[in-house]
Amino acid sequence: MLQTNPIARAAIGGAIEVHRTLGPGLLEAAYRRSLERELQLRGLSCQLEVPLPVTYKGADVNCGYRLDFLVEKQLVIEVKSVEHLLPIHAAQVITYLRLSGAKQALLINFNVPRLIDGLRSFLA
Repeated sequence: MLQTNPIARAAIGGAIEVHRTLGPGLLEAAYRRSLERELQLRGLSCQLEVPLPVTYKGADVNCGYRLDFLVEKQLVIEVKSVEHLLPIHAAQVITYLRLSGAKQALLINFNVPRLIDGLRSFLA
């Protein structure tokens, strides 16, 4: 089931609204900023470009990981605008989900005619 909780449902609704308004074909930055605004309008707190540290044997290892979005401290959203989602995109989101401790992640590719075709959900 794609929509497992109210936060994910609201985020997906926001992403659909952004896609309806902007359409496919823009760069990721436009979708990120527009989705941020849409989530705020829906009353969701979100953080953008959240650094995600990795701890190895008691030391922080800087891997340069950054979450596109952390919504309500429990939903990770990774925004893409690519021709096709690839296994590496799923691996990226799974990594972020595991390291963040979030319960769910959404991988959203805005470069599709119908947003539902570019949407993948991952559960921890």
